[in-house]
Order: sequence, then structure tokens, then C-alpha cells
Amino acid sequence: MEADQSPERTPDGHFVVIRGRKWRATDPSVPEEAAARLRRHLMSARRAVRRALAESDARAEAAARARVNRAKVALGERGTPWWEQSDGARRERWEGGLAELDERAPDV
Repeated sequence: MEADQSPERTPDGHFVVIRGRKWRATDPSVPEEAAARLRRHLMSARRAVRRALAESDARAEAAARARVNRAKVALGERGTPWWEQSDGARRERWEGGLAELDERAPDV
């Protein structure tokens, strides 16, 4: 896959295929601005995991992994599959996740 190409999707649109492996796709109902903010939180949290591992800081690692999980759930990539949720539940999931992440790390 080229850097400027979108990943292949399964016919139902629920998964992306990257290097032959299926991963749950981001919920397409998340507005692009919110999705971009959630991705920034996700990448910041992943960097925090890497830092915590390098510093052997178990507490910081756990906190950073919790932020990664929260961002992934808000994007619809973990938790109850987004295609099984009502529109209201989907909106509540990403809005709540974004609010929580903004509160924890407002500068992202």
C-alpha cells in the first residue's frame, strides 16, 4: 500500500486489510474533524507508551495504554462493533471519548 492510498476494505466496509491482516475500520460516522483529533490523541498516547517502556515506568505505561484504548474505542476500532450500535450510541461513544481524552491531554 502506498502512503497516499487508503487501505483495502472488506466488502462490508467493517474491516481494513493491511499486509494481509484484517483490522476493524474506524467508524465512518465519526466526523473527520473529530476523527483527526482522536487520531492525534491515539498517536500521542502511543508515543507515551514508548517513552514509559524506555523509562521502565509501569504506572506511566498503564496510563498511556488506557489512553490508547480510549482513543481506539472512541474511533470504533475496539469495543462493541460500530455497525451493531444505534446512531445515537455511536455518537455518544466518540463524543464521550473525545471529551475524556481532551480533558486528560488538552494540548493534543
